[in-house]
Amino acid sequence: MSNRMVCREASHAGSWYTASGSQLNAQLESWLSQAQSTAGPARAIIAPHAGYTYCGACAAHAYKQVDPSITRRVFILGPSHHVPLSRCALSPAEVYRTPLYDLRIDQKVYADLWKTGMFERMSLQTDEDEHSIEMHLPYTAKAMESHKDEFSIVPVLVGALSESKEQEYGKLLSKYLADPSNLFIISSDFCHWGQRFRYTYYDESQGEIYRSIEHLDKMGMGIIEQLDPISFSNYLKKYHNTICGRHPIGVLLNAVAELKKNGIDMNFSFLNYAQSSQCRNWSDSSVSYAAGALIVH
Repeated sequence: MSNRMVCREASHAGSWYTASGSQLNAQLESWLSQAQSTAGPARAIIAPHAGYTYCGACAAHAYKQVDPSITRRVFILGPSHHVPLSRCALSPAEVYRTPLYDLRIDQKVYADLWKTGMFERMSLQTDEDEHSIEMHLPYTAKAMESHKDEFSIVPVLVGALSESKEQEYGKLLSKYLADPSNLFIISSDFCHWGQRFRYTYYDESQGEIYRSIEHLDKMGMGIIEQLDPISFSNYLKKYHNTICGRHPIGVLLNAVAELKKNGIDMNFSFLNYAQSSQCRNWSDSSVSYAAGALIVH
């Protein structure tokens, strides 16, 4: 057995974002400088995972709420786009590479999660094919750079969970969410609209198609802000909005519900909303992005 570290390469660098560390650093700095920090520090954020030219500016509004001086562990919950998965999976890697610097996986937390028997192991190939976690790594590295040797990451690939499974994982992760030294990153885009996504819901009373999409997304965002997992499930059942991180969001909402039972006061607010383009015709398509933060009082 060689004791070489298992590394996950930055497989989407050079396509979804620049592979140049200095260029990437300058871009992230520029986007972050245009965002305001609000009532922070965030205990959890929801942020998009598209190519940075589309969503880098939007994501900055969430990352601006991160306080690196208190954060020691960063949990990243991303949906599985390529492999069918009915549970959650953990990575075989020990290190995740980024063009900025390498991030190390928290092996102690991973060992505790393995012990529950609730997690599968993804292959390194699956890990490197998936972009939903990777797109948060450069932003995490940037937000945490002043304490870069003092934190670890806990990547979790989230499958197509049933409501009861979302509740189980929410309960399990709630003890980590209760700890102020942990940050949760929930990876999700919002509406994927157009024939190529097989989703063309349109409420004509809203005017142009892109306004209907915005209205639909903001309805969902308002429900997420209420922090009620059942209302969010009902919204998805009614409108089938193509929110790709609905399961990671569902896990977060269930973890929050668990903490609320113990009298912990929290609120979530969205800080930015954007669309990749404005749909006006049936042949158009777009993806929506939203950034928000959970604050614990």
